[in-house]
Amino acid sequence: MNEQKMKYFKKLGCNKARMESVLFFDIKNYAINDGPGIRTTIFFKGCPLRCNWCHNPESISPGIEKLYDRDKCIVCNGCVEVCPEKACRLISGVVVTDPVKCTSCGCCADICPAMACEMSGRVATVAELVKKIEKQRIFFDQSSGGVTFSGGEPLSHPAFLIKLLDECGRLAIHRTVDTSGFAPLSTLLDVAGRTDHFLYDIKLMDAERHKRWTGVDNGVILSNLEKLAASGASINIRLPLIKGVNDDGENIEQMARFVAGLAGEKKMVNILPYHNTGLTKYQKLGREYKLRHMVPPGDRTLARVSAVFAYFAVETMIGG
Repeated sequence: MNEQKMKYFKKLGCNKARMESVLFFDIKNYAINDGPGIRTTIFFKGCPLRCNWCHNPESISPGIEKLYDRDKCIVCNGCVEVCPEKACRLISGVVVTDPVKCTSCGCCADICPAMACEMSGRVATVAELVKKIEKQRIFFDQSSGGVTFSGGEPLSHPAFLIKLLDECGRLAIHRTVDTSGFAPLSTLLDVAGRTDHFLYDIKLMDAERHKRWTGVDNGVILSNLEKLAASGASINIRLPLIKGVNDDGENIEQMARFVAGLAGEKKMVNILPYHNTGLTKYQKLGREYKLRHMVPPGDRTLARVSAVFAYFAVETMIGG
């Protein structure tokens, strides 16, 4: 692993404050597509990848971010007046925030009567999250469900995640980790010893194409998946399918061959068709969405991709 990657992992994972608390941006109860049964999914902030199609762009930054919905804004000027850094200005009926001056204190969101301003990122401790998880226990018990840690990238917070997994294990709550696999192998295996199931993304098999679309090559990701499978871990593979990015025959055949060759029991592949539901989030964050005109893969494409995996005796499911 190169020096730049190690610095990134060290920055995200070895800070003492991150061992005691973490930033999350959402908690979804009654989730049915993030592992077996009915689940509570906790979305951590911070991700080392920059996938062009990411439908949770607020998950990428490890810090608190401001979202602004101009359609909700009633131009009351409250955020401009309350901002202690004078970072907010009203220009032609639109609130403009100076990113250099803004400290993400949240004063604008607190005062906004129309909820046009909101902050993405809340601090939580292990005890606080476990308390939220335990409230849903009746649904876990009735459906063989549990808790799923997602993101962002949960492996970017290894010390905190391990404490959280240990506590959930003590309470006999089923644990799933949803990951890109881009982390030190030692972190992945430490987490695997405390995890009942993995949801593991594979996007592209070619390293250069992977780097073009996600910002990193896939050497660590694929190698880690091989080691994780060899450890005996329970794994579902997730394939986000994007037209013109990774739905070509060569990529799908290479991926099917790779998955079929993984150690242990045959892995289920969940094919996740692209959707653009994250477009409004990019607008609220003031970011450009590069795949604005992308369309979901059609039924014929989904059938073709499923058929390739079937040829290699790999079971697939659309969604999940």
